[in-house]
Amino acid sequence: MSKTYYEFKPLNVGRWLIWSLFALVLAGAPLIFHSSLAQTMLSQMGIAIIVCLSYNMLLGQGGMLSFGHAVYSGMGSFLAIHTLNLISKGQLPIPVSLIPVAGGLAAMAVALVLGWVTTKKAATPFAMITLGVGELVWASALMFPEFFGGEGGISGNRVTGGKPFGITFGPQIQLYYLIAFYTFISTALMFAFTRTPLGRMLNAVRDNPERVEFVGYDTQKVRFIAFVIAAFFAGISGGLAALNFEIVTAEVVSGARSGVYLLFTFLGGATFFFGPILGAVLMVLALVLLSEFTKAWLLYLGLVFLFMVMYAPGGVASLIMMNLRVAAFGRLRQLWVSYLALGLTALVALMGAGAMIEMVYHLQLNPALGPMLKFMGVALNAQGLDSWFGAAFVMVTGLFLFEACRRQFAHEWGQTQEYIEKEVKRREAL
Repeated sequence: MSKTYYEFKPLNVGRWLIWSLFALVLAGAPLIFHSSLAQTMLSQMGIAIIVCLSYNMLLGQGGMLSFGHAVYSGMGSFLAIHTLNLISKGQLPIPVSLIPVAGGLAAMAVALVLGWVTTKKAATPFAMITLGVGELVWASALMFPEFFGGEGGISGNRVTGGKPFGITFGPQIQLYYLIAFYTFISTALMFAFTRTPLGRMLNAVRDNPERVEFVGYDTQKVRFIAFVIAAFFAGISGGLAALNFEIVTAEVVSGARSGVYLLFTFLGGATFFFGPILGAVLMVLALVLLSEFTKAWLLYLGLVFLFMVMYAPGGVASLIMMNLRVAAFGRLRQLWVSYLALGLTALVALMGAGAMIEMVYHLQLNPALGPMLKFMGVALNAQGLDSWFGAAFVMVTGLFLFEACRRQFAHEWGQTQEYIEKEVKRREAL
């Protein structure tokens, strides 16, 4: 008589530590950065993390380049603000904390209608269809002011409805923890999706759709289901944004908003799950802080995107993972001098280029303020030859030194990779 044995999968300690650390960061961040601006930025980061991860379900996991993802986060925002107003009027007896779910369901309903047509095609045709759908919805937002509010948008008041345990969501810290809760749950669910058979099949559709069709799966249905799920999470982020800003305008469904999602998801690293999280943090820092420091922030952002595409197409996440691999083989400490030299020379070149850019912007946008301006604590004369010559000299010198350091680093990096490959073969032989 045979006995039945039960075997349990070993506990993944590393994964538990990472998720615990993520929860700890979400819970403790406002305790460290407790200013009003910091809490507002943290709230926006949580919202951005959800929407960038939802976009990466299409781009990174499914290979679907979408130019209209803001349609679904934006529609979630509009339905959420309408739901909030219904609660304020006493016509809908649900708590304010569930409004993001209402936004997610609304976005899912929109995706069920638009997604079936959108996912009929893949690759470039898919991207063009999403662009057309996005422009259609954005134009409709201005044509139907009864629902979209016209140019002024629709406003609401999140301090309404029931107040369990005295929570009104009036103070920013209370709303932040609601956003943090949704951020953690949404991130966990989207990570779980990558481990499901549907998530694996979505990767297969991205890599080899012909083989997927050959084994009997409908690639269009796989794309459609993933599209709807991504829209649901985008709607949740839109609902949270409606609560955070208490106003929703037509800009939330614009092509520019979709472009921002694409840009920072790519910069963070679309090939890694945590890449969009990094991209979301960078997005808030760029849109909130960088835009306050300089009027040329869009130019700087475009240059960063250009250089990332040229030299690090895997995004920030790929740079981190490459260096973690080097560190795992004990070779990172041999590269820190080269990294320091690259950083310093790049900073010199950027200071020179930045001074020239700021002088151009000052001449074009602030001619009434005179030719003098300050950049990095240095007084510059935008109409003076010495300031232009000095900025150009600093930039050229920095570029020359950076190129010399880059060649040395490339040589050391090549030696490091050769060592790692040999070490891997040696360990496999054992």
